[in-house]
Amino acid sequence: MKDKLIDYMKKFIDLNEDEIEKMAAEINIQTFQKGTILLEQGEVPTLCYFVLKGCVRQYLIDEEGREITSNFYTEEQNVTIYNRHTQDKSSKYSLSCVEDSVLVVGDLSTEQEMYEAFPVLSDMTRKIMEENIGAVNDEFALFISQKPEERFKALMSKRPDLIQRVPQHQLASYLGLTPESLSRIKKRLL
Repeated sequence: MKDKLIDYMKKFIDLNEDEIEKMAAEINIQTFQKGTILLEQGEVPTLCYFVLKGCVRQYLIDEEGREITSNFYTEEQNVTIYNRHTQDKSSKYSLSCVEDSVLVVGDLSTEQEMYEAFPVLSDMTRKIMEENIGAVNDEFALFISQKPEERFKALMSKRPDLIQRVPQHQLASYLGLTPESLSRIKKRLL
């Protein structure tokens, strides 16, 4: 599994064998069962993750007690709650494993130490963040401008694996639909 992570990192930075070996020794890979809660809404995040295998759902529970899914993270995606800008630093989201998952687990408290030990990580992190922010901006713009059926078509085009991997009620929430509406759209299109 470490090889998979190293291959991903090589997309963003040049690594020599010595750097690869040193970083590989620092990588913490853990297996989590389906249903594992990685972070509860209201907790202060102390860890970040990178998905090697599996699926992690980001969601919140609103004032009325409804679960609202805001993202799914699958292979080669990083899972980090960015909330350092907030006063109390607590997360607005929960994270849970939708499938049995293999994740790289990073400790946010040692982030600066890792950047100092491996200066290439800073550049890599910046490049990944730029890519992620661009993708999120594009997805948000499309989401607010599309009709429900168009959202589902976009999902089928960009992330078709989610249709089979996640429960329909979570997928419906992610698309801003009721499960019944999603079922009707799926029947029409599939």
